[in-house]
Amino acid sequence: MTILRQKYQQEIIPELQKKLKLANVFAVPKLEKIVLNIGVAQPQDPRARSQVIDNVVQQLALITGQKPVVTTAKKSIANFKLRAGDPMGVKVTLRGDRMWHFLEKLISIALPRVKDFRGIPINAFDGQGNYALGIDEQIIFPEINYDKIDSIRSLQVIMVTSAKDNQSAHALLKMLGMPFEKEQAN
Repeated sequence: MTILRQKYQQEIIPELQKKLKLANVFAVPKLEKIVLNIGVAQPQDPRARSQVIDNVVQQLALITGQKPVVTTAKKSIANFKLRAGDPMGVKVTLRGDRMWHFLEKLISIALPRVKDFRGIPINAFDGQGNYALGIDEQIIFPEINYDKIDSIRSLQVIMVTSAKDNQSAHALLKMLGMPFEKEQAN
């Protein structure tokens, strides 16, 4: 069990229960899953396309410790030179211990490595208690060898919580240690 998961179970649950005035411990918001997604711009050559997808799959597997799924186009779009079934990107859904390990690594190692980091935006909640974070460079993760990547890619990290509103989800993520940017005084 990770240190962050222990902290959640022993300290954060009782604290959130008091803060949100919840009678039942099972009503306390929890982190359900983390979804990582990397979209891939398609080169015209089919062999180069499969090589790019393979590289991105390897990188995401290194970052998460889990084999990613290749996402494909559902429809053909002539203007984008896209056919149904063409690979569009890769995604991974993390749950359980892998989710907690990734969150720990994200908070303590990866985000502090971002250049000019001032915190993550507070306005990226979706209204139902989920948080979406865009990361500009995959090289902030220590597993990625800078010499072996073909190009720098951005990735999306979506944190799905059981919270029903943004305030509860914000309180949960803040107590877990997410470095939100400071609210600016008007």
